[in-house]
Amino acid sequence: QGLLVQSGGGSVQAGGSLRLSCAASGFTLAYYAVAWFRQAPGKGRVRVAATSRSGIGKSYLESVKGRFTISRDIANDTAYLQMNSLQMEDTAVYYCAVARDITSLRVDTSDYWSQGTQVTVSS
Repeated sequence: QGLLVQSGGGSVQAGGSLRLSCAASGFTLAYYAVAWFRQAPGKGRVRVAATSRSGIGKSYLESVKGRFTISRDIANDTAYLQMNSLQMEDTAVYYCAVARDITSLRVDTSDYWSQGTQVTVSS
């Protein structure tokens, strides 16, 4: 049983930045594709960013494209989500998840999930 531990959430003013990190415990993150999801109050969980095992292939939710960047540090077995120009609409609980390939990074098929962390953007 593997575990994903994330950090970096919090509160920020609109226009500010946050960086989320996701570290693997009990397995090797480098063998998995990684994604970040978020869930706003009253809404379903949606994928905001994903990257392949190599870290080269990337995909973003249209509303965050150009503002968010997903990356990974293979040596440290850690993935990141850099969030810039944050807007109130970005307020949600954020999760990281892994799967063996990027097409499996979906709510119903991901292998492991982090505990989630709140990101709150205020005006």
